[in-house]
Amino acid sequence: MATTYPSLAPFIFKRPWLANMLKPVASWYTSAAGYRQLGLRADDLIVEEDENVLKALKRLPPKEAYDRVYRLRRAFQCSATHKLLPKSEWTKQEEDVPYLQPLIEQIHAEEKEKAALDSLTVVKNH
Repeated sequence: MATTYPSLAPFIFKRPWLANMLKPVASWYTSAAGYRQLGLRADDLIVEEDENVLKALKRLPPKEAYDRVYRLRRAFQCSATHKLLPKSEWTKQEEDVPYLQPLIEQIHAEEKEKAALDSLTVVKNH
């Protein structure tokens, strides 16, 4: 079943002043993480050991799946040689859009719906 992690995101997004205050920190953290300097996107960092992630990877369009594998292999090569990509090849902020997370959320919703339907009890009126 779906694993949920505690998140402060809903609390922060309900308070625009807090979101505006934390936005520079979030931008700094994202750039400090370094995955964009290797040409990766945030969804490339999702661990593939979860069953739902594997299902989501199977649902990816062929081009998106190929691009993901290419980005991962290129990042592994950069890591092995201890070099970063040229700045022109870094992932830009506008390119770093979720492509796998929506599929994972869809799979979680489908499992939740299936569990609800499986536990459904029928009550007959006489």
